[in-house]
Amino acid sequence: MKQVLIVGAGFAGINAAKRLRNVPGVAVTLLDRENHHLFQPLLYQVAMAALSPADIAVPIRSLFAHVRNVRVLKAEAQRVDVDGRTVVTDCGEFKYDYLLLASGSQHAYFGHEEWERNAPGLKTLPQATEIRRRVLEAFEAAERDQNLEARRRHLTFVVVGGGPTGVELAGAIGEMSRYTLARDFRSIDPRQTRVILIEAGPRILPTFDEKRRSRWCRRRQREGRCSDSSVGSGGTRFRRRSHARRSARFGRARQGRTRSDDTRASRSLRAR
Repeated sequence: MKQVLIVGAGFAGINAAKRLRNVPGVAVTLLDRENHHLFQPLLYQVAMAALSPADIAVPIRSLFAHVRNVRVLKAEAQRVDVDGRTVVTDCGEFKYDYLLLASGSQHAYFGHEEWERNAPGLKTLPQATEIRRRVLEAFEAAERDQNLEARRRHLTFVVVGGGPTGVELAGAIGEMSRYTLARDFRSIDPRQTRVILIEAGPRILPTFDEKRRSRWCRRRQREGRCSDSSVGSGGTRFRRRSHARRSARFGRARQGRTRSDDTRASRSLRAR
């Protein structure tokens, strides 16, 4: 019996385990430091209270409840002994014949780890709920503050990174301020919220081809959410900056999807 050890129950780890389910002569052990699989593409909507954590998290064991050759364990990998074909975790050692490391990625601060205190990443549910708390508190602080300059600071959000997640976040904050919160406050106008998206590269959405990127920008321009410079109230401004000059306060909000669409997408793993 060949022992296959998979570290990480993200998309890669889950799909690898599914491809090996019920394969004769193969025993699969799936390790993850959490007991749930997280649908990260919708994590930013949890950060803006558009979805609850339960909408984008599914128990890993429920995905393999009827698969006889897959064992799911909650453990955090600490190191790999390549010569001994062993993975050392916080709850013991696991032998393997084949090892798949699918532990995911981690955000980077380019040598400025002190930025994390003011600009948290968005990879886990605890980070999403913390961002939600900070964003909502920023609007509450602006409502309480009588100083106009202080209000302006409270209502300014900076998103660093012009990839798909950063672009969605920037647009979603503008949408939230113009529609969701537009009439919820008396002393401030949430539509005056400023959103600044900072990208160190020559363009946003660098992994997209030019046709798709241009189509996205044209659509946002029609909505008043994308421009080469500030587009006024509720607008999103895009700036190109070097990594050394990055300092950000992240806000997260909802992209233009309905709750039912998001719930169906987040639960699509159950059907696969």
